[in-house]
Amino acid sequence: MKRLATLFTQSCEEIRKPRTITACAMFAAVAVVLGYFTISLGNYIKIGFSGIPNVLVGCLFGPVAGGCFGGLLDILKYIVNPTGAFFPGFTLNAVLGGVIYGCSYYRNSITLVRVLATKLVVILICNVLLNTLWLSMLYGQAFAVLLPARLMKNLIMWPVDSMIFYTIAKTFETAGIFRMIRGRVAG
Repeated sequence: MKRLATLFTQSCEEIRKPRTITACAMFAAVAVVLGYFTISLGNYIKIGFSGIPNVLVGCLFGPVAGGCFGGLLDILKYIVNPTGAFFPGFTLNAVLGGVIYGCSYYRNSITLVRVLATKLVVILICNVLLNTLWLSMLYGQAFAVLLPARLMKNLIMWPVDSMIFYTIAKTFETAGIFRMIRGRVAG
């Protein structure tokens, strides 16, 4: 529990730095652009890549920054490109996802096992349970009717999304981009 409190304290310190705010703004711009490349399969299933910057912010700056970024970005993406009705539950999911990613990746090594486990937790809590609940409330469909298709889609996308993030993170790490964004100079 003490480690978790330290993690949140360090992330609070990170979010106050101008470099962090600047990096988050650039990641937000990338996320908005990636939001235009979403594939909709009906009202309930969407496949997109705009969540990758949220994961990267959690990885670089921790759970507080990841949660704040996720919530603000969800609202910004809706303002820029409104698709469907705005619902605060989805914003809550974005915050929760950013916190989970930040808790898992911040100041930890990025391994394939960690990426798969973290993505599975986010999928089960945020995407399958909560998003399905919000869609059920929003569209008046029964939770049990929406659940199978959403579960199947998320289980299919789980290894795909995990490998995409793992590849990007390892490439950024190897190229020194994470170190550069954090403001740490090698040597």
